[in-house]
Amino acid sequence: MTDRIGFIGLGIMGRPMARNLIKAGHQTTVWNRSRPGIEALIADGAEEAANPAEVARRSDLVITIVGDSPDVEEVALGPNGIIEGAHEGLVYIDMSTISPEVTRRISDRLSEANVAMLDAPVSGGDQGAIQGTLSIMVGGKDAAFERCRPVFEVLGKKVVHCGSSGSGQVVKLCNQVAVSLTNLAVCEALTLCRKAGVDPERMIEAVGAGAGSSWQLLNLAPKMLARDFAPGFKIDHQQKDLRHALATAEAIDLPLTGTSLVHQLFAAVQAEGLGGEGTQALVKAVEKLAALKA
Repeated sequence: MTDRIGFIGLGIMGRPMARNLIKAGHQTTVWNRSRPGIEALIADGAEEAANPAEVARRSDLVITIVGDSPDVEEVALGPNGIIEGAHEGLVYIDMSTISPEVTRRISDRLSEANVAMLDAPVSGGDQGAIQGTLSIMVGGKDAAFERCRPVFEVLGKKVVHCGSSGSGQVVKLCNQVAVSLTNLAVCEALTLCRKAGVDPERMIEAVGAGAGSSWQLLNLAPKMLARDFAPGFKIDHQQKDLRHALATAEAIDLPLTGTSLVHQLFAAVQAEGLGGEGTQALVKAVEKLAALKA
């Protein structure tokens, strides 16, 4: 038996994720703040709802993937929000990357309306969304997780139940810390190689086959060399995630020195008006410190 699924947030990630659910045979009802995403999904077989409350009334599960904490709060709890379409058995899955604290607050409010909530942020970018190979990190109650596992398995190849409400968001922030610092390491390695007069393509080939290899080295370093800064994931979005990581760390008296550094280096790129570029543009800040011309 397939679920009736509501999907809210039809951007770069949401649109292909919703398509995969339609392909899997789920009756899918969609809503988005702008028309292009809605029209694209209707063409794929989805039905349109007037607002998030209507999405919830017509669905067994509602999924959101939107910008930040205020967006999730508005869609879930605001006027015509999911809470106004609450009914027995409804499960709400937020796949955005937002504050763990805000996640828990929303979950508590929805629980009062007998709606179970799972926080289930993802990693894998737009290609993972298209291919259904995302890594999905889930927080929330065991029963709700098991109820939704078949849906997660349509969207991702790795699904991990991380713990109670907010745990998925914490794990996603850990992912973003690791990704950002690895990106910085690649930028520094590339800049060292160029400044020392060695062919950086050969460095990538050699290091990429050993213990220093990483997704960032193999995928972002060639883009840095080609001066290709088109976004797979924008600096502005990375900075939002790092702000949440640093705020979460501050709340538990945890110093994250490396994360603070990379956050400031990204801020230097943003100050140049380049926050819409891909995260590989971090290399520009490192090059500038090294007085190295592109």
